[in-house]
Amino acid sequence: MSISANYGPPADRNQGIRTIRAAHDKGVTFFDTAEVYGPYTSEELVGEALSPFRDNVAIASKFGFDVEGSGAPLSRPEHIKKVVEGSLQRLRTDRIDLYYQHRVDPTVPIEDVAGAVKDLITEGKVLHFGLSEAGARTIRRAHAVQPIAAVQSEYSVWTRDPERNGVLNTCEELGIGFVPWGPVGLGYLTGKIDARTRFDPQTDLRSRFPRFTPDALAANMPVVDLMRRFAAKKDATPAQIALAWLLARKPFIVPIPGTRNIDHLTENLGALNVALTPADLQELDSDFAKITVHGARMDEANMQIVE
Repeated sequence: MSISANYGPPADRNQGIRTIRAAHDKGVTFFDTAEVYGPYTSEELVGEALSPFRDNVAIASKFGFDVEGSGAPLSRPEHIKKVVEGSLQRLRTDRIDLYYQHRVDPTVPIEDVAGAVKDLITEGKVLHFGLSEAGARTIRRAHAVQPIAAVQSEYSVWTRDPERNGVLNTCEELGIGFVPWGPVGLGYLTGKIDARTRFDPQTDLRSRFPRFTPDALAANMPVVDLMRRFAAKKDATPAQIALAWLLARKPFIVPIPGTRNIDHLTENLGALNVALTPADLQELDSDFAKITVHGARMDEANMQIVE
């Protein structure tokens, strides 16, 4: 997502392809995109970048918005079966390894959505079904129709909703993978953003998020200080601590940090060499519990389409 849209102007296409291919060269095998990123341009980029080694990687994409119309959630079965064809074409592939409903559509029973994806799996166009920002009850209902491989929601040191709303527990119980988006706090947990940072209202979603106002950025600095303290202790960077924290939580958690920059990619992958012990996790969590996080994680319009 961050290469093509939403966190500032799109990166140069060649830079995006170089970064994705560098990730593959460094052993990354799981790449996440969606039709709405751009829209469409992210899938095109991923398709071009991964086409030389398509069979060695898993590609996840997402459906579920009325991209050509209102922009609202749209998951009618006939719509899903239509838009998958465009995604397959842009991704230059005959199958999507993991196909997520991007946001739950309150007007369509989740059983109908699961049934439509089940049909696509039978046809071989999709291999696995996923949900994004869905509630625990919806996950259970969908899973009863077509087993869910993964649930994607925002989750990080400073965004703990999946711990509280039953989603993580449901995934563990049902054997579903959990994929945290925003694992480094949309950049904030890297320590490279502060109260002076400005986000372009035309191209950067964070300009609308309450957590990213200048006042909230200043008020939330204790979270960054916590990351820095552990980073110094582990000879790591704050971003690596944020990712290592997720990797140490549960074996079925697979975070998806996004970057357009090969240096940041290398830094993110360095999190694999950072070991947080149970004692470290306990210390980090008890220190975090003393901190108040200021501002909602997204703006009201985005939060209204989160279950």
